[in-house]
Amino acid sequence: MSNFQMKFEVRPDLLAAPSKRRSGLSMAPGVRFIVAHDTGMPRSTARGNVRHYQNTVNLKSASAHLFVDDREIIECIPALTGPPEKAWHVRYDVPQDDKLYGLDANDAAVGVEYCYGDNIDADRAYQRYVWVIALACHRFNLNPQGSVVGHWVLDPQRRTDPMTGLAASLRSYEQLLLDIVTEFEVCTGIAAPPPVTPPPPGTQQRVRLRANANIRRGQPARTAPIARSLPAGTEVTVTGLVSGERVNGIADWYSLTGNEFLWSGVTLGP
Repeated sequence: MSNFQMKFEVRPDLLAAPSKRRSGLSMAPGVRFIVAHDTGMPRSTARGNVRHYQNTVNLKSASAHLFVDDREIIECIPALTGPPEKAWHVRYDVPQDDKLYGLDANDAAVGVEYCYGDNIDADRAYQRYVWVIALACHRFNLNPQGSVVGHWVLDPQRRTDPMTGLAASLRSYEQLLLDIVTEFEVCTGIAAPPPVTPPPPGTQQRVRLRANANIRRGQPARTAPIARSLPAGTEVTVTGLVSGERVNGIADWYSLTGNEFLWSGVTLGP
């Protein structure tokens, strides 16, 4: 694995464990994806949020791994500064994390919180936010194209983050995903792996699932009927590449025989 340019410091300020906010439970399946959040509280700083967690460590179970503002990147639950532990940053009863990655975010994803407000230099905070997410992708050998998802994608009925925080500085979620890939490439000196490689016309190839996945029938979309569900590690024969529903910034779907489709973002490629 290549080296990663350490532009900033990730400072550990860990919560007490075991507690409601930090159980101390290992992220047993390993880190499989990253969830981008914002705090939803303008003017709250990284230090202030961690301090609030410390003061309420046994009152609430909601938590996240990292808080980022224009001055600091603070880790309050181990992810980058120690063996990754579970944090409670996405509701268990929402289904999208399982559909996209085959696992619950609390069990297999690092949660990164973006701090924003008129007391925070948005450019400096954003630079740190993009960098630490790119670092997490590198540290856990994740492709930055497809391994980062906004909280709003997983819980659209209740959440808007990180779009709300980004909008405060006239930035967009779509730009965040692109900037993370660019930062990954800058800090590693290598291009991020392409998310898919289309099979040559008239041929077949095998791809491997990096998480549990649903094969869809009829159209390349999450609303299409499920033909079958396959566990992580399964090899699937694909016959082509088509454009379908955009999921986490990726609209490429593999076509299979029998008018079936597999979202490319859940594969490791040929």
